Amino acid sequence: MAEQTNDAASTTADTIAGTTADTMDDAPTAGMGLTARERKWIAYDVGNSAFVLLSTAVVPIYANSLLEAAGQNDIVSTWGYAQTVASLVIAVLMPLLGSIADVQGMKVRFFCGFFGTGVVTCCAMALPLSWLPFLVFYVLATIGLNGSLTFYDSMLIDTTTNERMDRVSSHGYGWGYVGSTVPFLVCIALIFGGPALLGLDTAFCTRISFLITAVWWAVFTIPLLTSYRQKHYRATRDQLGAAVRGTFHELGSTFGKIVKNKPLWMFMLAFFFYIDAVNTVITMSTSYGTQLGLDSTQLVIALLVTQFVAFPCAILYGRLAGRFGAKPMIVIAVVAYMCIVFFAAFFLRSEVQFWILAILVGMFQGGIQALSRSYYGKLVPKTHANEYYGFYDIFGKTASIIGTFLVATTTTITGDASIGVLSIAILLALALVFLLLQKDPTRR
Repeated sequence: MAEQTNDAASTTADTIAGTTADTMDDAPTAGMGLTARERKWIAYDVGNSAFVLLSTAVVPIYANSLLEAAGQNDIVSTWGYAQTVASLVIAVLMPLLGSIADVQGMKVRFFCGFFGTGVVTCCAMALPLSWLPFLVFYVLATIGLNGSLTFYDSMLIDTTTNERMDRVSSHGYGWGYVGSTVPFLVCIALIFGGPALLGLDTAFCTRISFLITAVWWAVFTIPLLTSYRQKHYRATRDQLGAAVRGTFHELGSTFGKIVKNKPLWMFMLAFFFYIDAVNTVITMSTSYGTQLGLDSTQLVIALLVTQFVAFPCAILYGRLAGRFGAKPMIVIAVVAYMCIVFFAAFFLRSEVQFWILAILVGMFQGGIQALSRSYYGKLVPKTHANEYYGFYDIFGKTASIIGTFLVATTTTITGDASIGVLSIAILLALALVFLLLQKDPTRR
C-alpha cells in the first residue's frame, strides 16, 4: 500500500491547521520546562494510574471477599485467569487495531473507545455484584485501560520531539506515580474510616472507591482529548477502506521489518525479558511481605512509599537520559534490578529489609518503564507508530507470564523460595546480553 504521508506533508498539515492556541501549546512552560501540549499528554498518566494502583491494592482484596462469600476456594487461580484473559485480548487486538489507527484521524477515536470502555466498566464495578459479573467488568476495565495505553504511548511521537521524548515520558510516569496516590488515599480513608465514622458498610465504601477512581480517570483525560492532534499518519480517512483491507498483510510485513531491523529486534527481545523481570519483582515483593507477616495496612503503606520514591526518580532518569542517552540508562536499570533480585533472595528476612526493597524498586521502576516507551518511539517509523506499538504491547503483555512461572517452578523443584526469586536474574541476564549486543541507532 502506498504511504501518503511523510514529514514534509505532516509539516504542511500542521501549518494549515495551526492556530495561536497550538503555538502556545508548543511553547515551553517556565519551571517544568514542558510545553502545554506535553503537560496535557502527561495528565493522562495521572488519570489512568489511579486505576492501576487501585487494581493492585484494593480490587484483589474485594474480589477475594466476593469469591469467599460464594464458597469459592480456588481464589488465586481464578484471579490469575482473569488477568490472563485481559492480557491475551490486548495482545491479540493491539497490532490489528494499531495498524488501522495509524490512518489519519483514527488514533484518537480508538483511544476514546478503549478509554470510555475502561471508565464505564470501572463504574459498573461499583454495582452490588456477585464474583463472576464483577470479574467480567474488571477484565473489561483492564482491557479498556491497556488498550488506551497502547494508543496513548504512540501519541508521544505526536506530542513532542525525539530530543524531548525521554524527558516527557519520564514526567508521565513520575507524575502518574504521585498523582495516583491522591484518589487512592481518599479511597483508603473511606474504606478504613467509613464504617466507624460514617456507619457505612466496608463493601459499600469499597464500591464507592471504584466510582471515585473512574471520575479521577475521566477528569484527567479531558486535557489530552482537547489538545491532541495526530501529526504522523500513513493514509487519509478517504483511504480507510483500503487501509483496513491491507491491514492483515501489513501486520505480517511489519513483523518482518521488525525482525530485519536488528537494533529494533534486539531491543524488543531485551525488553521482553527485563520487563517480565520488573513485573515479577513487583508481584513477588507483595508475596514476600505477606510471608513476613506484614498486615494489609503495612503493605499499602509500602506500596505508597514505592509510588512516592518512583516520582522523583522517574523524572531524574529522564534528565539523565538527556545527558547520557536512553539506552545506557536502561542498561543501568537492568543491572540495578539484578542487584535488587540478589537482595530479595539473600537478605530479605525482616520488615526493615522489606521497606528497603520497596525503596529500591521505586528508584528504578518508573525510570526503566518510561525510557523503554520513549526509546522504542525513537526506533520505529513515525507513520506506523501505532502498529509498531501494538507489537510492543504484545511483548510487554506476554512477558507477564514467564517470570512468575519460572519462580514458582524453581521454588517447587528446589524447595527454596530464595532460589526461586534468584531465578529472576536469568531473565535480567538475557536482557543485558541483548542490550549489549544492540547497536544504538539514536547515538550520534
